[in-house]
Amino acid sequence: MESGGALIVLDCKNGQVIGSSRFHGYNKEKNEIEIGWTFLARAYWGGAYNREMKQLMLRHAFRFVNRVLFLVGPQNLRSQRAMEKIGGLRTGSRRDASGRESFVYQITASSFLDTSAQSQAERT
Repeated sequence: MESGGALIVLDCKNGQVIGSSRFHGYNKEKNEIEIGWTFLARAYWGGAYNREMKQLMLRHAFRFVNRVLFLVGPQNLRSQRAMEKIGGLRTGSRRDASGRESFVYQITASSFLDTSAQSQAERT
């Protein structure tokens, strides 16, 4: 997680690269990390791909931190809805070094575990 390297997303059916995402901003003192800079090929929007990728990344992150942050542009309604679907709670906003505003969403380890347990129960 500290490396900041991008993760590649493959379509397992055909081995084609369909996107990427990454961890960023690991803060040991705050016990948090950001997940973001996620891109998926347009043909894969709206399906299970983003959700599955974020679930895998969250499971990994919560082995090391208690809180994961996501930064979403105020105009990016599609990503805001996607964050809410995976349990992201909007907690405020922040500006980057260039002054660009982003909404801050967070998922905590405890809320993720609760949501994962509920999803598992619904599937059985």
